[in-house]
Amino acid sequence: MPKKPQLHPYADRLSFERILLLIATLINHPGIGCCNPLDRPKKGQHHNALEPLQKKEQEFAQSLGITFPDNYPSIGTLRKDLETLREFGILDRRMYRWGYYLGTGVMSWEELKVAFNALHSQAVYQGDPTIREIYQILEKRLRGLDLDSNGDFSYPVRAYLNRPIIYTDPQQMQAKGKNRHTLFHCLDALEVAIAKGQLVELYRHREPYGQRTGYIQVYPLQLFYHDIAWYLLYEYSENQHLEVGRLDRFKDYCHHIDPTGRGQQKQRESLKEAQKLMTTGWGIYLGTPCDQQLERQGKLLLEEVKVRFFPPVTTFILEGECRHPHQKLRAKKDSNGEYIHVDYMIKLPPRSFHEFSRWVYRYMGCAQVLSPPDLVEKHRQAAQAVAARYR
Repeated sequence: MPKKPQLHPYADRLSFERILLLIATLINHPGIGCCNPLDRPKKGQHHNALEPLQKKEQEFAQSLGITFPDNYPSIGTLRKDLETLREFGILDRRMYRWGYYLGTGVMSWEELKVAFNALHSQAVYQGDPTIREIYQILEKRLRGLDLDSNGDFSYPVRAYLNRPIIYTDPQQMQAKGKNRHTLFHCLDALEVAIAKGQLVELYRHREPYGQRTGYIQVYPLQLFYHDIAWYLLYEYSENQHLEVGRLDRFKDYCHHIDPTGRGQQKQRESLKEAQKLMTTGWGIYLGTPCDQQLERQGKLLLEEVKVRFFPPVTTFILEGECRHPHQKLRAKKDSNGEYIHVDYMIKLPPRSFHEFSRWVYRYMGCAQVLSPPDLVEKHRQAAQAVAARYR
């Protein structure tokens, strides 16, 4: 008598749909099963990671129009399904104490490690509150992987150590009693406006460089970190003037004037114009509306700037081969092959002279500005002021 064929555990439609829905739930809700910090069980109680997974799978089935029996799948059935996923290598054979997730999505382990390092640097050193929250979630979620690699995965191989000189995290401000009520409190609304090209109204309450304070209506284009702080690049709605402002100089006010937005295409065009200005200039100041308009039209002539650097900083200047895309370096040596001086030459718009001078001031005693004449005089006066303070 022939043997009856042995049916696969997921041969019937209900079981097959259940295992597929479980995989889809884990893909769409990575970290499901992690205990919410606000709902931590009391001492002596146990958090059952399968209960939120069970609820989420049931909700996901309902959203797809799939009808499950009441209280299906059970916790025991879920446990069996998870073991099946482990047998086929879809889940690793380890504990998922901080929530279930499948693989690494679009990244290999090595790529994920590099990305995780980058998140760590931006969260810890640049003080990005949004990235910090994401990093803390991933750090918990990937803790099992880190244990498997003896801590190798989370070791910060790469880091960018520049730190902001201001408070950037609203939670940190509150914890230290240093709440500044700045635009850092409105990052979610601001990021939505950037992505959709929405017109917003902001309030700048201070500006040491003479830019206007008060309410402004702008299209925010990009958040970026530069040197010591986080900045916002934006475009005025009234005249398409591009400008950069430090986030902490704006109040915690972001009013959406046009929720529809002008779309990403226009955002990208304006962002490209701003990046072109930054590449041409030195630093992040983009000039007055009048000068910027002429520069964008190609009607503003660049001026040649020449600075002579002397030992011992000559070697450091020569090392900066990529300091600016339009720079030229010319070195002079003595008969022994030692550097006498290095000439640094570059063509810049006048708007960049102030920021360029601040860079030259780092080497005050080893630098001499040779041109243009107004920059020569400015550097000479600065040097005399420093000397006078030491008399």
